[in-house]
Amino acid sequence: MAEQHFFVTGAMGCIGAWVVRNLVQENSSVTVFDLSKDRHRLELIMTADELARVTFIQGDLTQTNTVRDALTDSEATHIIHLGALQVPFCKADPPVGAAVNVLGTVNMFEAAKAAGISQLVYASSVGVYGTKDMYTENLVQHDTPLYPLNHYGVYKQANEGSARVYWRDDQIASIGFRPYTVYGPGRDQGMTSTPTQAMLAAARGEAYHISFGGSNGFQFVDDIAKLFIQAARHAIEGSDVFNIRGAVAHMSEVVAAIHAVLPDAEVTHESDGLPFPDGQVDTELRQTLGEIPDTPLTVGVEKTIRHFQTAIQDGRLPQST
Repeated sequence: MAEQHFFVTGAMGCIGAWVVRNLVQENSSVTVFDLSKDRHRLELIMTADELARVTFIQGDLTQTNTVRDALTDSEATHIIHLGALQVPFCKADPPVGAAVNVLGTVNMFEAAKAAGISQLVYASSVGVYGTKDMYTENLVQHDTPLYPLNHYGVYKQANEGSARVYWRDDQIASIGFRPYTVYGPGRDQGMTSTPTQAMLAAARGEAYHISFGGSNGFQFVDDIAKLFIQAARHAIEGSDVFNIRGAVAHMSEVVAAIHAVLPDAEVTHESDGLPFPDGQVDTELRQTLGEIPDTPLTVGVEKTIRHFQTAIQDGRLPQST
């Protein structure tokens, strides 16, 4: 693995931080490209010695030449593109959201072409789908029609279309993934972050009310990070986009998993679920990549709470909000 060099965008985010952690722990070289200097998620899950092995480049995804030069100069062999603004930020400022999420992705494909890198993996989202009442099935299939409900989802759908064109026109292959409710240490931002915030509150002994209910596809962040790495190493042809199943569960099962670790935790949740379908079918993903990381919900929740407890004890997280 030592000869592989990964170029990771969006590494200051939750999934990106876990991608970097996994790569460093397996001794792969990593260059991080991110506009943000805020390393709190990386510091939550990595040691200072591990972070010292990462090359950090501060740069703006919307700047075509900057992205191209950074990738070329890094001499990277693999690309994992996660840099994006999430739903609330895209809603608050659609032009900036489009610049980062859409132009930023186009810039990564252009940079790959200039650097002679023939494939990349990137993050799409369950947000490309419509409301659950638009579909006859509770779990969306590989070919379920897309109907995004907000700017963020539209931008992600645009990226899937761009990926198809880059394969057709330039033979830059790609795999995109559509995560749903990702949870785990570092998931402190975004519409579906409140289940993880409930786990942190429980570790602190504080009460918490999760902002939504219903059934969702829950995916442990370490699994998702490893999946991106696995896909980046897979010989790709075409421009596939895959659903990720994870654990399809009701929010009451998440609360029960928290109580299994901390019986006295004061955690409640809203009755209304998210507008999206209950989860996804990932048969095609498994047919393409074979065995993939898939941590059971109860195990992932326990690992998250234990990590938070340790981080509170050693001062990486404050004792209270």
